[in-house]
Amino acid sequence: MSEDGNSKAGAGAGGKRAREGGAASREERLAAALRANLQRRKAQGRARAASDDSEADEET
Repeated sequence: MSEDGNSKAGAGAGGKRAREGGAASREERLAAALRANLQRRKAQGRARAASDDSEADEET
């Protein structure tokens, strides 16, 4: 077979293992992204709440 044929066969066998390991790392990346997003949204909410409190103080 050609060099491409061998590399495809090797990638298929190794690719399956890589995908299994990649799925775990993908899950870890997604979990980290979700945690970061949650922290960012909480910080935005706290900032908005503080902003609303300061505006309410200014109006009275």
